[in-house]
Amino acid sequence: MNKKSSALSIAIVGLMFFIFGFVSWVNAILIPYFKISLELTNFQSYLVAFAFYIAYFVMSMPASLLLEKVGFKKGMMFGFWIMALGAALFVPAALTRTYGLFLLGLFSIGTGLAILQTAANPYITIVGPIDRAAQRMSIMGICNKLAGILAPLVFAAVVLKVTDSDLFNALKDGTMSAFDKEIALTSLIRRVILPYSILSGLLLLVGLLVYKSPLPEINTSQANQEETDADHGGRTSILQFPWLILGAFAIFFHVGSQIIAIDTIIGYAQSMGLNLLEAKTFPSYTLGATMTGYLIGIICIPRFISQRNALITVTTLGVILSLAVLLTHGDVVIFGHHTDISIWFLVALGLPNSLIYANIWPLAIKGLGRFTKLGSSLLVMGLCGNALTPLIYGRLADVWNVHNAYVILLPCYLYLVFYAIYGHKITHWRRVKTA
Repeated sequence: MNKKSSALSIAIVGLMFFIFGFVSWVNAILIPYFKISLELTNFQSYLVAFAFYIAYFVMSMPASLLLEKVGFKKGMMFGFWIMALGAALFVPAALTRTYGLFLLGLFSIGTGLAILQTAANPYITIVGPIDRAAQRMSIMGICNKLAGILAPLVFAAVVLKVTDSDLFNALKDGTMSAFDKEIALTSLIRRVILPYSILSGLLLLVGLLVYKSPLPEINTSQANQEETDADHGGRTSILQFPWLILGAFAIFFHVGSQIIAIDTIIGYAQSMGLNLLEAKTFPSYTLGATMTGYLIGIICIPRFISQRNALITVTTLGVILSLAVLLTHGDVVIFGHHTDISIWFLVALGLPNSLIYANIWPLAIKGLGRFTKLGSSLLVMGLCGNALTPLIYGRLADVWNVHNAYVILLPCYLYLVFYAIYGHKITHWRRVKTA
């Protein structure tokens, strides 16, 4: 692939990552919004993340088969159209105030994203030199997280009103009659109809445009062939690549810890006395820290630091910041918000999180050859960490409190340190042979 074709491909995939980010990170405000308007517990509200991301686990293998059969471009079009269907389901869900239908819509959006991620991640990894894959993934990450910064703010601007603070206080205090409460909650949930109807139409259009675009098909098997093929030859199953399997678990723990830092932070801010209208900005702060990390990655990897050493550094920093979230206390005023200092260490987790995914993917997928598409599907399955860890956090928050529930971060980052230092080098299961 020549430089011009490669640059165009990166630009198109960058647009896709922007869309991925917008529809994914809007969940950060959907969770507290549904919690209020549908009267949910912490555990029930985090079913938003579960329904959305469990689709990655269920559908990533079928997505690989679909891409194998119809190719990348047509597969991507189908992915966008399935997402459009999911967004459209928000209309009857809001009209009937049915949480299960919302969850079905979120599962459909997640299914479309599973197809798109299965195609886009290996595409951007092998569209250029493998030792610069983390740099390209960082560029994609900027597109993704920029959308993530905008998504909750745009949603809040479209759906929330300045007077909603009084409404939320009245609902919390229980001062409304049952009749008035039902009318208020029905009106509140129906505000999602217009933005998700527009989103559905846009996803249909983008799917068609991607299919008609000059985005080239690539042969992933040949593009990702390992030079030391003799060493990796003779393998007949995807399960015979330990560094890939361990990498899928690393993706699981990484995205699980990342979504905790983003999708729970509004609820954590509310526990400190901030209302939803003020707390809505905190996911954007975390994602802003993430974008800073991406910029550092683009500048430094691999020019000043290798992908492996960068991964060791940021996973270790994740452990330190997680301990700080759990162990530090004290009132501070930052950016005009009067909060406990621990929430700002949670915000700071966005910095190391930015470079973890970008460095795991090339280490895990390197040298898979003809197993590349299947290996990509396996890594995408690891994204179900986004589905399970919020539920565990929500349960811990209901049993303990929203602060102590962040203990879930520690095992996630400790495993990531293991993979960064040692796990990615394991080439055989029975006899420990490292690269």
